[in-house]
Amino acid sequence: MSWRPAAVAVALALLGSAVALPAGAQAKKAAAGASAASVARATGAAASSASGNALYAERFRNVCAACHGPDGRSDMVGTPVLAGQHSLYTITQLFLFREGRRSNQAMVALAKPMTDADLRGFSDFIGTLPPVAPPLPAAPPDAVRMSKGQALAQQHKCVFCHGAALDGGQGVPRIGGQKEDYVRATLHGFKSGERPGYTRAMPEALSQVPTEDLDLLAYYVANFTGK
Repeated sequence: MSWRPAAVAVALALLGSAVALPAGAQAKKAAAGASAASVARATGAAASSASGNALYAERFRNVCAACHGPDGRSDMVGTPVLAGQHSLYTITQLFLFREGRRSNQAMVALAKPMTDADLRGFSDFIGTLPPVAPPLPAAPPDAVRMSKGQALAQQHKCVFCHGAALDGGQGVPRIGGQKEDYVRATLHGFKSGERPGYTRAMPEALSQVPTEDLDLLAYYVANFTGK
């Protein structure tokens, strides 16, 4: 047997041992690679999200703030407070406006050309707006009316969906501190069927509430401070 083939075989074996990693090291290297890829994906997603928020923050200032206020709360009559509102609830309402299922001429005109990405972008940005307390009233809320309103809210299970703090969550809106005129119009709209809901929850709940109690509920909700 020639020594050359044997020498070549030994050399190849030594070369392989020099290049190959032990099994444990290979596993660690693979894990490190996967971890780096995960970090890169998370970083990219965060950057994309931040970029999207910046884009829709700018569009909110240019399009929405004129009526709703730069911080999501304005003094315009009939215009709801968006500050502190949940993104899932918001995107549902924008969808209803876009599809013409809610009747507000200005909002339908604004929402009609929106893409699904626009609905998500605006609602995600609005979901980042912190709650803004209403201006201090000239006089404290009427204690008797507040007590009766609280009793009605408990009797008709408003707190069951909207929570004891009336701050809602996900697809249920924050209503505590919402404008009284807007809440009153909304309650009467659900009661009469003029205001459609994404589900039947509100029309069915209000079917059990006497019409004369709606204004009192609106007063209580608007003046609710969580205390």
